[in-house]
Amino acid sequence: ILSACSHTGLVDMGYQYFASMSKDFGIPPTAEHYGCMIDLLGRAGKLDEAEDLVNKMPLPHIAMTWMTLLGACRVHGDVKRGERAAKHVLDLDPQNAAAYVVLSNIYAAAGRWDEVAKVRKEMTDRGVKKEPGCSSIEVKDGVHKFIVNDRFHPQSEEIYSKLEKLNKQMEEAGYVPSTKLVLHDVEEEQKEHLLSYHSEKLAIVFGLISTPHGTPIRVIKNLRVCEDCHTASKFISKIVGREIVLRDANRFHRFKDGLCSCGDYW
Repeated sequence: ILSACSHTGLVDMGYQYFASMSKDFGIPPTAEHYGCMIDLLGRAGKLDEAEDLVNKMPLPHIAMTWMTLLGACRVHGDVKRGERAAKHVLDLDPQNAAAYVVLSNIYAAAGRWDEVAKVRKEMTDRGVKKEPGCSSIEVKDGVHKFIVNDRFHPQSEEIYSKLEKLNKQMEEAGYVPSTKLVLHDVEEEQKEHLLSYHSEKLAIVFGLISTPHGTPIRVIKNLRVCEDCHTASKFISKIVGREIVLRDANRFHRFKDGLCSCGDYW
């Protein structure tokens, strides 16, 4: 229930259910329940309340709760709080690659490229490796996997040609690439190019050219779908008139007619 409140932005209802656990049912909240509340407050932009809840949690601190706050800091661009949250995560779990990546995202969005470089160096020095993003789609009893800028698929030329056409159609429809997500200090045009070939987009386009019109496209992503691919998927679903179901590390996303079932909370 708390997770549902978090993903739909129902802050007051979430507070009510959280308080009701111990007050009405005698159920002491666990770290997972606190994690849901921190996520709920973080998504709603109530970062002061979220951090206060982490600090007052009457349980041993675990990396998950601070990681949840760190994710909220990325969404809302809170650099200082993000640094504090990342320090706590890495004190508890020095090999947590996601913490390094999210902190890099925060620095990159703020244009602090020296800090991005420092985070990358620290990852290398500590031997921490980021899990590469991978998207897969099943077509005609075969599973096809894609990574970013993937050129190994036998239909790559057709996939990239279709994607270029879709990119132009999306731009005409009002799509603006989320270049703040690119962790490289390069020109804006180059950032847009880097975003264009994420694994989700390649898998979706392969589904479009390989399945009958009108049938749903179903893609699985091993990590959380990025903001840009989420936005692009909404545009693609409307442009091509197809339903796109994307299962990422957090939840299912059902894109149809330019909207997503998650309501842009994920």
